[in-house]
Amino acid sequence: MDQNFMIEEIIRLKKEKNAVILAHNYQIPEVQDIADIVGDSLKLSEEAAKTDADVIVFCGVHFMAESAKILSPNKKVLLPAIDAGCPMADMVDGESLREYRRNNPDTTIVCYVNSSAEVKAECDVCCTSSNALKIVKSLDTKKILFAPDKNLGNWIAQQVPDKEIELWPGFCITHERVKPEEIEKIRNVKQGVKIAVHPECNPAVVELADFVGSTAQIIEHISNSDDKEFIVGTEMGILHTLRKRNPEKKFHLLSPSLICFNMKKTSLEDVYNALLNDKHEITLDEEMRIKASKSLTKMLELSKG
Repeated sequence: MDQNFMIEEIIRLKKEKNAVILAHNYQIPEVQDIADIVGDSLKLSEEAAKTDADVIVFCGVHFMAESAKILSPNKKVLLPAIDAGCPMADMVDGESLREYRRNNPDTTIVCYVNSSAEVKAECDVCCTSSNALKIVKSLDTKKILFAPDKNLGNWIAQQVPDKEIELWPGFCITHERVKPEEIEKIRNVKQGVKIAVHPECNPAVVELADFVGSTAQIIEHISNSDDKEFIVGTEMGILHTLRKRNPEKKFHLLSPSLICFNMKKTSLEDVYNALLNDKHEITLDEEMRIKASKSLTKMLELSKG
């Protein structure tokens, strides 16, 4: 199908169905360009909660579409690529957290938003990489379990030494692939060029970086910097936004391994088919959704405070 025709049809169907298209920063450029809102998990969670659209087309992975449904139960939430999952989210499950809580009743469970609705229903509060530090600092408890990302949890733990943070052994398979040697190698080639990385990277990589932050924080940091060249250590999809916002600056990907194949599964045709045929609708058990909404709502409240 002709791409221009497909774009016209997406725009027409979106208006006809009162739909909004949300796309994560890691999506392919064509999908980002057709979206109404592009952002990181926090921004997209906030937009999903306040949109007045009848239909949310979520160009991301499964847990993101679930989060949108948790916050907007009366809206139709569509995930264009139904097989777009998240290996990190699969590294923790609800039963494991229930068992943990039985054995550790005095520990507050903080769950990264990169988790299933079932897991969100078992935690006390959610967080994103943008607001994790703020969320953890705001808690009046000393003992915390951070799940499922041990790397993000470790980065947070380094900044709140007054709290006892236990780390779940999960990780992002994309960010985990980056090696410290890659930083050392690129520094020799690009001497003096600043390196910005995501806290989902291994602690040994994070320690060598000049700036550490979520996708949104990396974009803001680079956009506000006077430097004209950067090395970026997060999923390659962010480069599209960086180049659009900073056409006068140069960007280099820290590692060729920084490609999330799940984030790349959504095509323009998938977005078109989602709008045309209501594919693929996300549904949740209502009792679980209500439990999960408490942890997400608490996150949104604390991130504003």
